[in-house]
Amino acid sequence: MGKIFYIIGKSSTGKDTIYKKLLNIYPGKLKNVVMYTTRPKRDGEVDGETYNYVSEDQYREFKEKGSIIEERSYDTVHGIWRYFTVSDSLKDIDKEDYLILGVLKSFISTREYFGKDRVIPIYIEVEDGERLTRALKREKKPGNHRYAEMCRRFLTDTDDFSEDKLKKAGIVKRFENIDLYACLSEIEAYIIRETNDFGGR
Repeated sequence: MGKIFYIIGKSSTGKDTIYKKLLNIYPGKLKNVVMYTTRPKRDGEVDGETYNYVSEDQYREFKEKGSIIEERSYDTVHGIWRYFTVSDSLKDIDKEDYLILGVLKSFISTREYFGKDRVIPIYIEVEDGERLTRALKREKKPGNHRYAEMCRRFLTDTDDFSEDKLKKAGIVKRFENIDLYACLSEIEAYIIRETNDFGGR
């Protein structure tokens, strides 16, 4: 029986980097799930790898077909941005292990869809001041400069990942991403423990 390892955490905690490195460490053993979004593609992002970038009309088509496992919408300073997971992305769940990058709400919805024993959270943490420093450094790069959106995300994260919501979601284990490679090592050991036959696949 396959499992879904679900990477979650506030913005600028290094989730994307950890996600990519885990896929490189376990090629063919952890299958990636590329989520869909209606938000514009940012510099450096790749369609089909970072997200599947679709229009609002395409989103409605998936919705009408009943293909969406989970979804969430954000009323940003640039308009409504939608993020969602399509069922075809996990069609081999009975025999494969998957790695997904998402948010707390999407984790909860996916766990409700597949069951608690199959969806394992990997919660990444970074101290808020350090997160802001990292976010500001990213937004200062050419082509970014979305400072209002950066601030919105920071404030939204405070509510979305409140201690009360983490507790209700059953998030107990936390991985502090101060040193990337130490954090990765801890996550690798955790995945191996959670998947008894993982090393033999």
